[in-house]
Amino acid sequence: MPELAPVAHRTTEIDGTEVFYREAGPPGAPVVLLPHGYPCSSFQFRHLMPALGDRWRLVAPDLPGFGYSGTPDRARFAYTFEGYGHFLQRFTKALDLPRYALYLHDYGSQCGLRLAMRAPERVAALIIQNGDIYEDAFGPKYTVLKEFWTNPTPEGRERLAANVSEEGFRDEFVGELPDHLAERVSPDLWKLHWQLMRTPERRENVVALFEDQATTLADFPAQQAYLREHRPPTLIAWGPHDGYMPEAAARAYLRDLPDAELHLLDGGHWALETNLDEIVGLARDFLGRVHS
Repeated sequence: MPELAPVAHRTTEIDGTEVFYREAGPPGAPVVLLPHGYPCSSFQFRHLMPALGDRWRLVAPDLPGFGYSGTPDRARFAYTFEGYGHFLQRFTKALDLPRYALYLHDYGSQCGLRLAMRAPERVAALIIQNGDIYEDAFGPKYTVLKEFWTNPTPEGRERLAANVSEEGFRDEFVGELPDHLAERVSPDLWKLHWQLMRTPERRENVVALFEDQATTLADFPAQQAYLREHRPPTLIAWGPHDGYMPEAAARAYLRDLPDAELHLLDGGHWALETNLDEIVGLARDFLGRVHS
């Protein structure tokens, strides 16, 4: 294996908001853009980035309201998936990233797909890891969200808000994992991110994002059409121990990307914590063929 690349921790300003991001790899190398999931930050890529940084330039921002980035007022920033898609577009311009592979995971997949659909010519490849766009393949853990989207009552909103807690975060990271995998997941993930998310403003913004997730269902057909039309080279590395996104959610991509490379791992939603070496090996091989 090559030597691990150093990871730089930087900030930039976008529309008056300080944005924290991690970066690894040579400045002129092919870019891999890594938007993070919920309830996380660029911290989720802390091990992946040095493992790929010998050949690629990896850039992972903390989205506004997450991690170490600022939390702009709602009058200045839309805490919606569309708003985060626009943010990623501005971020790529600020860092002069004209072409990139996209790592699509969790909520980051919705933000990243919005970026991809605005400028498909800039997308060199996709790596999809537990980020779903097929409603018929939703797992059982979506039940509470779907009930609320169908009948958005104040009581239902309070139920969603109750999950924005340290215990709720822990369940997001290890909830469906068998014991032999759960013990590999560091408590740093939920303890760190709960400390970063526990302000009233950030908790309220996340609940608003839960509500806005209902709008993404209507976007799925267009996202699927984007995949069919543009056929970006795609690696699917998936952890099926996932109450939201089981194996069927991974296989559904083959409907629109029949040439995608599908790998089902013995992992869950946060497979970078339990299957890092496998994903690094798959990503190095894949990116070496399509984005080098």
